[in-house]
Amino acid sequence: MPQLADSHVHLDDARFDADRDAVLRRAHAAGVMLQVVPGVDAASWTRIEALCTPGSGLFPAWGLHPMLMHVHRDEDLATLPQWLETKRPVAVGEIGLDFHHEDHDAERQRDYFRRQLMLARDFDLPVILHARAAMDEVTTTLRHMGGLRGVVHSFSGSEQQAEQLWKIGFHLGIGGPVTYDRAQRLRKIVAKMPIEYLLLESDAPDQSGAAHRGERNEPSYIPDVLHCIAALRGEDPADIAAVTTANTRRLFGIT
Repeated sequence: MPQLADSHVHLDDARFDADRDAVLRRAHAAGVMLQVVPGVDAASWTRIEALCTPGSGLFPAWGLHPMLMHVHRDEDLATLPQWLETKRPVAVGEIGLDFHHEDHDAERQRDYFRRQLMLARDFDLPVILHARAAMDEVTTTLRHMGGLRGVVHSFSGSEQQAEQLWKIGFHLGIGGPVTYDRAQRLRKIVAKMPIEYLLLESDAPDQSGAAHRGERNEPSYIPDVLHCIAALRGEDPADIAAVTTANTRRLFGIT
C-alpha cells in the first residue's frame, strides 16, 4: 500500500468522538499516514492541538471559517497571531469566502479573509481555502495580495478558474465528489490538470465518495479517490499516490 496524505480532514469533529482511535487505525491500514487537520473556529484550535501530537502523523492548521461568522468574535482574530507564532501550525485555515446563502455577511467575511491572508503572508504559511459561490473573488484577492501559496480545498470551479489558480501557484484539493459519475466538469479538470498542483483530501466527516454515499466520511476512504483519479488520468495509482503525498509535504513544509 503506497503512503497517502489526506490534505484536509476535520478529525476534531464531534462525529468522530465515539470511535476516533478506530478511525485513525483504519486510515493507517489504508496507507493514509499524513493528515492535515484545519480549524474552523477558535474553539476548534485547542481540540486540534490536543490531537496533533508529535509522531501522530496529524498536523494542525488554525483559521476562522467563513460559514461560521455568527460564531467568530473579533477577539478570535486578535488571538490568531499568537497561535501562529507559538503553536507552529502547517497552515492558516480553513479560511475563505462563502456567498452561497443569502445571509452570508459578505463584508465581514471579506474583512476576516483579507486579515487572515495577511497573517499567512506575515508568518510565511500556506493557506487552506474554502471558496463557495466566490471562486473568482477569492482568486482575484489572492492575485492582488501576492506572496501567498496554498490550496483551494474541495475545488468545484470551472477549468478556467482552475487554470487561474495554477498560474499563481495554488493547488486543488480533490476528494469524494470526483468519484461520482455526474461530476463531469470536475473529472475533466482532474484528468488533464498538472499533477504538481493536485492534492488528495477527504474533508471527513463530510463529502463521502460514491462507494460510501450517505455515510460518514473518513480518511480511510482516500484510496477510492486515488483510484478514481488514476483511472481518469490513465496512470498508475502508486505514481499518483507518490506525487500527491510529495505535493502535500512540500506545500505544508512537512518533512
